[in-house]
Amino acid sequence: MNGNDTRNRVVRFGWALAGLFVVGAAAMVSLRVLTDSDGASRLIAGAYDIIGMDGSADALRDRGMQPVPSVLVILGWALLLGTVGIWIVLWALNSLVDLVPSRWRESVRPYVYLAPAYLLLTLFLLYPLVATIYYSVTEDQGLSNFPDILGDDDVQRALINNLIWLVVATGGSVLLGLVIAQLFDRVKREALAKTFVFLPLALSMVGASVIFRFMYLWRPEGQPQIGVVNALVTGVGKEPIPILQDVPINTFALIAIMVWLQTGFAMVVLSAAIKGVPDELLEAARIDGASELQVFTRIIVPSIRPSIITVSTTIAVAVLKVFDIVFVTTGGKFDTEVIANRMFAEMFKFRNFGRASSIAVLLFLMVLPVMWMNLRNFRRQEAMQ
Repeated sequence: MNGNDTRNRVVRFGWALAGLFVVGAAAMVSLRVLTDSDGASRLIAGAYDIIGMDGSADALRDRGMQPVPSVLVILGWALLLGTVGIWIVLWALNSLVDLVPSRWRESVRPYVYLAPAYLLLTLFLLYPLVATIYYSVTEDQGLSNFPDILGDDDVQRALINNLIWLVVATGGSVLLGLVIAQLFDRVKREALAKTFVFLPLALSMVGASVIFRFMYLWRPEGQPQIGVVNALVTGVGKEPIPILQDVPINTFALIAIMVWLQTGFAMVVLSAAIKGVPDELLEAARIDGASELQVFTRIIVPSIRPSIITVSTTIAVAVLKVFDIVFVTTGGKFDTEVIANRMFAEMFKFRNFGRASSIAVLLFLMVLPVMWMNLRNFRRQEAMQ
């Protein structure tokens, strides 16, 4: 290696470290901006200082910044750091890999590109998991937290509600999605029809919960009913129903929100699976005298069983972790509480960190078998292909 090559390698190494340092410094500034109520104004004032506009910087520090411009500044800074910053990090890491001896270079490069993803997974998934398990056996009553929560009436009620959610919400979403996928497979405007079923999935659970909360709104008899459901009930001469307060109707009313949201997802996936069933197989069944119902139940459904399992387990994981719908509509009152809401109450309302962590571990153990089934089914599908 000659002197010029050595000098070039040193220069590239220096530029790579400088790039990583700049991005790191920008990330630290971002943390200060996000944790400081006046962070946006301080950021702009600092920029004014750099370009020599000291008067404008001092004025901005004195009067602060309005909420909307402040949000826009933070948004712009996040976009800048998220695009330019990531590009600089990847360029710097690639430059450092180029300095590695050639026999190791290509083996190391994939792990370098995956390193940011592994870092984020460790920071936001692995570390919270380990910390939660640690707190569950050290805080409050230690290992006694687990038998204590399992013997708690509120936790038992939440577990029963979670089981109801798991069966009804998952089964309802998959069944409706399957039926709609089969029925819409023969309509002329198939894409348009499916769009209306899929649209609710674009809403967040909070948004959907707010919509249904108004739909379920109840007022005493004799008063105008502004909730759609009770307006229809009173329109046919019946008494208005306090849907969100009436046990156990309220739990099934909340489950209906999840079904409304997830049916579109199930429909899209299962519709694609149905279209993959060979036409020759369907025609052979019809020639043998099978009715359309028999073709559906004995040919189509068994043929798309792996897709049904995948959709079911995916929705089941979302159902087991449900929190938003219950929190927005009833706040867990009137016997509607689920495990996630109980964990939230223990953590932020009663400040029982050990019990809350134990409930989080319990929820994780409930989700784990469903995730394992999903991965197992996915590997089976890969093996079949």
